[in-house]
Amino acid sequence: MASAWETGTEHIPIVKARAMLTQLPELLAEENRAVALTRRGKPVLAVMPWELFESIIDTMEIMGDADMMAALRQGIRDVQEGNIVSLDEVKAELGIND
Repeated sequence: MASAWETGTEHIPIVKARAMLTQLPELLAEENRAVALTRRGKPVLAVMPWELFESIIDTMEIMGDADMMAALRQGIRDVQEGNIVSLDEVKAELGIND
């Protein structure tokens, strides 16, 4: 089974990446994507914009928290079942005026 790195991510040899290192931040930020740096054709490093890295870490933290994942699943079920409250209703309940 092929990994996401093997199927959907651009591979750049380390030698080539070294020559374009100062250009990578702008190139990757344009599409908010990562690239795999390879050595002898095999991925050895992932290079990505800092914001993408932080979002991956945040996602891993959420997915590792059983209570947070249960709340997320319940929220998704609530939306699917139409159990929602409008922003205006929430503001009214909290006494927030625009």
